[in-house]
Amino acid sequence: MRRLLTMIFGAAIALISAGSALAAESGAGDWVRADMASARLVSAVSAVGDGGAIPLGVQIQLQPGWKTYWRSPGDAGLPVRVDWAGSTNLAGADMKWPVPHRFTLFGLETFGYGDEVVFPVIARPERPGEPMALRARIDYLVCEAICVPLTAELALDLPAGPAAPTPMVQLIDRFRVQVPGDGSAHGLGFDSVRLGGEGEGVLTVVARSTIPFTAPDLIVEGPPGLYFAAPDVAIMDDGHRAILSVKVGADKGAPAFAQAPLTLTLVDGSRGLERALAPGEAVVPGSADGLLAVLALAVLGGLVLNLMPCVLPVLSLKLAGALGLAGAPLRQIRTSFLATAAGILAAFLALALALALLKAAGIAIGWGFQFQQPVFLAAMIVLLTLFACNLWGWFDVAIPGWVGDAAARGGRPSLAGSFFTGIMATLLATPCSAPFVGTAVGFALARGPVEIVAIMLALGVGLAAPYFAVAAWPRLVTLLPRPGGWMLWFRFVLGLALAGTAIWLLTILAAGSGGLSVGVVAAAMILAAGALWARRRWPKGLRLASPAAVGLLSILALAASAGLGRDDSGTAAPDRRWTAFDTARISELVVEGRIVFVDVTAEWCITCLVNKGLVLDTERVSARLARPDVVAMQADWTLPSDAIAHYLASFGRYGIPFNAVYGPSAPGGIALPELLSEEAVLDAVRAAGG
Repeated sequence: MRRLLTMIFGAAIALISAGSALAAESGAGDWVRADMASARLVSAVSAVGDGGAIPLGVQIQLQPGWKTYWRSPGDAGLPVRVDWAGSTNLAGADMKWPVPHRFTLFGLETFGYGDEVVFPVIARPERPGEPMALRARIDYLVCEAICVPLTAELALDLPAGPAAPTPMVQLIDRFRVQVPGDGSAHGLGFDSVRLGGEGEGVLTVVARSTIPFTAPDLIVEGPPGLYFAAPDVAIMDDGHRAILSVKVGADKGAPAFAQAPLTLTLVDGSRGLERALAPGEAVVPGSADGLLAVLALAVLGGLVLNLMPCVLPVLSLKLAGALGLAGAPLRQIRTSFLATAAGILAAFLALALALALLKAAGIAIGWGFQFQQPVFLAAMIVLLTLFACNLWGWFDVAIPGWVGDAAARGGRPSLAGSFFTGIMATLLATPCSAPFVGTAVGFALARGPVEIVAIMLALGVGLAAPYFAVAAWPRLVTLLPRPGGWMLWFRFVLGLALAGTAIWLLTILAAGSGGLSVGVVAAAMILAAGALWARRRWPKGLRLASPAAVGLLSILALAASAGLGRDDSGTAAPDRRWTAFDTARISELVVEGRIVFVDVTAEWCITCLVNKGLVLDTERVSARLARPDVVAMQADWTLPSDAIAHYLASFGRYGIPFNAVYGPSAPGGIALPELLSEEAVLDAVRAAGG
């Protein structure tokens, strides 16, 4: 009998050991079942291994119609609680909460899970490498028409040995990626969080998403006594931006909402973003202090814009005006430069109003958007052609009559001409972004019309700063040589620069459309220039017809451009070294372990061409981007493209050049500065690849 009992006991021990080994290998403990829900422990690894962190999960399966609760259950319910007190060789366990879903019943707002949920857990052994006996007591509430509190004693043993993956690894990972973080992995972000709108009891959040929102929700957690309603949601920009307004209620004696610490969780399906706000932070960056800081950046950005390659085409206008004033009275110099500064500010104000109106209409907008419009390009080509002819001395009449003489041959510019020079300088200087400009414009376009106008005017102040400086110290102009015969050759060279700018704009027009209409614009300008050149060689009667012919040819150029079609795809890569831009494919490539380099460029962006020639086409950078582990994507924004505009907006950018690098260590992308360097590109590629 004793021998028989010994054999039975040994067999039982063997069965238990075998069962534990099978459980560890499968990565799952036994189910603890109830009528409405079941729970168990799962593990992503089959053994403890040598590491200090072991990925686990608490899995709960619910019967149809039943739900359990999130860490903040809302108006009713209880959160899931886990006690690991019975475990051995366990120093601690950190449980994470996947994104919850909102349940509304009889006016009560609750947050939790239906069907199935796995709470990811990171367990830390006291003695790495030794076996672990995991024992977890979970208390959870499940509700349908009624609520039932449940308790389950869960167990899972992990032996010593190599930590091989189990069949549970995909299940745990599926819920682990649903744990809200900073939003970068899910393409989510907050543009602003502030109080306002309907009163101090409303929290307004502007959120952005690289892929269109489906059903965004905002859960607000705060101190006891504060209550937060379901948000009113307005989706705009083809689903890439959402405004969520949450009304706040408070019990008597509750803390002031504006000074309460809050936690915001943005939910859209299985995607999430979590952000903790310190007391008082809810009014930033919409506060006056935040706006003042951005205004200062805008002034600095406008000042830097004077040094960008985009401004080089207007050098002729600046120099012609300055040379015309050499030796003039100080008062005339001051008023002329103030008029140019006024023209710059007026042009920025017009741009601000246009951007505000387009945004209010729900149209995707960006910095330099006017260079995507054929009529604007044709109008600039006409004006630059006429200015060049004027500098060459082919006619002395103002261009056009209502704007005065902006660069009169051998004379001094009028106030109207100086004002128009400022407008031209602004329009030709804004196709590309610059340091600080992108930040300021991004802040403005993510907000309302007041911020747009204020920040655009601040940019104008920065761009006009050199003119204000000369107006303050007009003797600076007197240092220039006085007009003389040498100016004829100098003005000829300046005219060539303007003609070159007109040809450049014509290539942009052709790159976007091509065809007969572009040929009509080019032919009209050639004929107009020829008419101006020949007018002094014609009989007096034909000379009078020359202005009319130039006017008709200019109208013909504008009419031809108005009929040009514009393709808004914007994704085709013009160079075989680059693949077509596709935001959806970026995440797929990153999951495969690849690095993705994105270059957003345009034919009208001079800074983009500088980056290309000085950095992207260099031997070091091009060789690195050509390696098999890198996919180089190029997005051409020469034409209007909602896809590219939304992509830029996801980074808070509204202008180009823009470059970003993605990889396993940077799934949300690393944004690069506007002016690239070889080191910046290569460092970002290394960082993204880990």
